Amino acid sequence: MDIKEQVMDLIARTLEVSKDELSETEKLYDSIGVDSTEMVEMVVALNKHFGVKIETNEVTKYSTPLQIVESVQTKKQ
Repeated sequence: MDIKEQVMDLIARTLEVSKDELSETEKLYDSIGVDSTEMVEMVVALNKHFGVKIETNEVTKYSTPLQIVESVQTKKQ
C-alpha cells in the first residue's frame, strides 16, 4: 500500500467515514463537515502511523486529503 492509500485509509478510519465519502480535492471541512477536534485527532493518528511531525495548523491550512498526502510525503523524505 503506498502512502496515498495509507493516508486516505487513515483519514477515513479516524473520521469514521467510508473512503468513498472522501474527495481528494475537496476540503474536509466542506465535504464531510470535519470539525477542529476531529482534525487534531487525525493529525495525531498521522504522526503516530508515519512517524512524522505534522503540525495541526499545517493540516488546517492544507485541508484536502490530497494536500495532506503531499505533506506526509514531504515529511517522510
